[in-house]
Amino acid sequence: MSKLVKNMLVDDLKTRLAGVGDVVVVSLGTLDAIQTSQLRQTLRKKKIHLQLVKNSLARRATLDTPLAPAFERMEGMLAIAWGGEDVVDLAKELDRVAGVKDFEGFEFRGGALDGARLEPGDVKAVAKWPSRAEQLSILSGQIAGLGSRLCGQISSLGGVLAGQISSRVEELEKTGGAS
Repeated sequence: MSKLVKNMLVDDLKTRLAGVGDVVVVSLGTLDAIQTSQLRQTLRKKKIHLQLVKNSLARRATLDTPLAPAFERMEGMLAIAWGGEDVVDLAKELDRVAGVKDFEGFEFRGGALDGARLEPGDVKAVAKWPSRAEQLSILSGQIAGLGSRLCGQISSLGGVLAGQISSRVEELEKTGGAS
């Protein structure tokens, strides 16, 4: 491959990965062209991109970026996956795909998350994290729980005070009416 073509490929990869903060590196193993095409279609439905890359070109394209650690010590034919709603969504979908019988040979090789290198086991661990939507749901539930607890405590004190005033008024009416 000529130097001009390699530079064009590096520039194209830089453009595609501009603004991407997290990637997962996978090996397609023994998947044939038809299976790879089906895999891309499956991932595309979840807005996940999959691209085969040459290691040296990927290293050059991600040099001095948060994605550079993903390609340290990598060998063999690789594909990079990025996209989805967040990195957890990406890892969950890839983990699900890795378990599908049609895509045997598909395996994690590593990745990068916020500038840190991920090992294959780390990618599986990220897949078990709650997604962004789930985290927001948990957080809003905790915030609402504190508010409702505070409201309940305030209203219960107000209810006790109102009950005491009401009983005192009744006592005064009874004693005031008899005297």
